[in-house]
Amino acid sequence: MVVAGQACSQNHAGSPTSPRLSTPHEWEPAARLPYRRADSSRHCRAAAVAGSIIFSTFMNLYKEVIRPFLFLGDPESVHHLAMDVLSLFGPVLQRFGPTPDPRLERTVFGLRFPNPVGLAAGFDKNGVALPAWQGLGFGFAEIGTITARAQPGNPKPRIFRIPQYRALINRLGFNNDGCDAIACRLQRLKETTQWPKIPVGINLGKSKVTPLAEATADYLLSFERLQHFGDYFVLNVSSPNTPGLRNLQDRAALDELLGHIQRRNTAGRPVLVKIAPDLQWEAIEEILALVEEHKIAGLIATNTTIDHSGVPEENHTQGGLSGAPLRDRSTEILRFITSRSKVPVIAVGGIMSADDALQKFDAGAALVQLYTGYIYEGPGLIGKINRALLRRG
Repeated sequence: MVVAGQACSQNHAGSPTSPRLSTPHEWEPAARLPYRRADSSRHCRAAAVAGSIIFSTFMNLYKEVIRPFLFLGDPESVHHLAMDVLSLFGPVLQRFGPTPDPRLERTVFGLRFPNPVGLAAGFDKNGVALPAWQGLGFGFAEIGTITARAQPGNPKPRIFRIPQYRALINRLGFNNDGCDAIACRLQRLKETTQWPKIPVGINLGKSKVTPLAEATADYLLSFERLQHFGDYFVLNVSSPNTPGLRNLQDRAALDELLGHIQRRNTAGRPVLVKIAPDLQWEAIEEILALVEEHKIAGLIATNTTIDHSGVPEENHTQGGLSGAPLRDRSTEILRFITSRSKVPVIAVGGIMSADDALQKFDAGAALVQLYTGYIYEGPGLIGKINRALLRRG
């Protein structure tokens, strides 16, 4: 097991980042620039066409052939298999993935996103498949949740599908390799040509063994270790699967955490906070005040919910519910935030179709993220959302 404090042999010097906007609350679509293909050789054109055909075939087969087969297996075992495949074939996907459409570009908290559809945290916990996410068409990817110490997470089974409601319940508990091992992995990737050309977010959480009173130091250790690898950072204080974690959304605890993180944020990375859908309106207003006070770049709304009333009682089990039953509450939280603040919000929760994503944008989202919708609908959902945005003009 890797514990915090170990070092890998690589140099951990940072890499240049995109300049930040004059205020962390500004976001705007990027300028519409003509796109020019850099490589025009006949060989590369033929390879690109072949790659596009393979990619399109995979998209079309997912719901009819691939998903039914995958859903025969244990959810977590299937996930590990998928991650192994994506880790192996990520560079190929990266090379032959869809060509970015410049009309979809936008700038949010000082970062340029090729398109506004991202991968939510929780899917690539250990940052093992970063090239694949660009290749599958995502405009950004968020890895983690990462903790200071490596930890196995909660006992299995801990992921439960509810297909008839297009939902999941998980109680994974931040299982991950720990910040040191992941920092070494990211450093090795940066030394290749495969580091993605899309923004990479890093989602940070509290180690389970760390007392709540020492949570700030725990987050700081991970943040400082990974600071030069992420384009933006997310403080996850809203998972229901680490005991006491949601207490960090209380005003005093969050004030302390945000203050210390921003003082140590020497590289000037955008810092975001991910909140729960189960908060009362007064608590969200307090969080918004702290976001303004500490110049936090944005919010992610929302995490999974402990309210399981959206699925039958026989499906109730401990953990966070995601998917279609979360959509309306997540959007309600989003509207509340955007009606009271100009802070950019990344919307996640219940995005199962292009229409669901458009609803989030209509409610004020700057960007959206997929997790459960990606599992049920497959990579084709990314393109459907982007095409729906293009049709709007």
